[in-house]
Amino acid sequence: MMCPMSTPGRIDQQEDRLSIAGDWVLAHYRHLRGQVERSAAAEFGGAVSLEDLGELDTAGAALLVELLGAARLEALASEAAYLPEERRALLETVARAMGSTRSPEPPPSRPIRDFLAGTGQVVEALWHQQRLLMGFIGMTLVTILRLLPRPHRWRFTALVVHLHQTGLNAVPIVALLTFLVGAVVAFLGATVLEEFGATIYTVDLVAYSFLREFGVLLAAILLAGRTASAFTAQIGSMKANEEIDAIRTQGLSPMELLVVPRVMALMISLPLLTFIGMMSGIMGGAVVCAVSLDIPFSQFFIILERDIPLQHFLVGMVKAPVFAFLIAVVGCLEGFKVSGSAQSVGEHTTSSVVQAIFIVILMNALAALFFMEMGW
Repeated sequence: MMCPMSTPGRIDQQEDRLSIAGDWVLAHYRHLRGQVERSAAAEFGGAVSLEDLGELDTAGAALLVELLGAARLEALASEAAYLPEERRALLETVARAMGSTRSPEPPPSRPIRDFLAGTGQVVEALWHQQRLLMGFIGMTLVTILRLLPRPHRWRFTALVVHLHQTGLNAVPIVALLTFLVGAVVAFLGATVLEEFGATIYTVDLVAYSFLREFGVLLAAILLAGRTASAFTAQIGSMKANEEIDAIRTQGLSPMELLVVPRVMALMISLPLLTFIGMMSGIMGGAVVCAVSLDIPFSQFFIILERDIPLQHFLVGMVKAPVFAFLIAVVGCLEGFKVSGSAQSVGEHTTSSVVQAIFIVILMNALAALFFMEMGW
């Protein structure tokens, strides 16, 4: 509490002399703060006197440091023999402490070093992310293998629900997109092949492209954007609401309850959607051939049966479960990495879509090189 005889501190500034007077204590802090903000003592070049300084505490000393500067106040306190020893020690200690907490000057810019350091950080983060993904893949495979001989622990209800969400609900968009892409491929192929008088080979172009590549690739990319993001958002929301912690508290495994049903559902859904995408893309090419090239449907399918071996269909179908597994694992892993905020959910949802699409395209390219070298 403020003493009755306490005199608020003041700053008396003349042309060649600045005098600090009164009590600089916490009780007068608001009044003193206003004086310090209005004063131009930091630019004052004349003499500064502390002879009229009254009571002093840490708050007042900090204001004096702000008013005069740490180095200047420390020098004044060391030379002010008229001050009591305890006030001189307080001023020097506060000035020294506040002077040492100044923000350091930014280091000089070195573009090459900064570039190399940033590159190293990116590579390290990528390596850490890939290690985490490989570990999560291993955990998922171990959980699936442990559940296979125990049918009583299978989650059929969750499996059916995710089959409906990831498979049945995705049929219209997959069929429409692949039909349109098949029509575009047939039209472009016919435009190029017409110059060589080989428009009949448009049938082979459409069949090869959709049976081997486009059917599975388009379906996988659609599921990467549609389903991987849904998996991340669902599990991420549960993580943010601490529902996953509650599952572990009850002695249940989040891998069995949340990850395995989603992975198995997607591994069943994507091959079916791939088949639908293949058929829709071929039908889109058949429509263009019938309308633009005068190749009737009967002739189209006769050429398809005669010229296209079954192995091309099998090549496309073999890739579907692998892509499905990777998409589901990436989506679930990003969900588990979510922290407790809505912003984190959005960031990891975006990350799961980008990673899933990148992995699908990368694995498809590697598979294409492998099958080409094997002569399949």
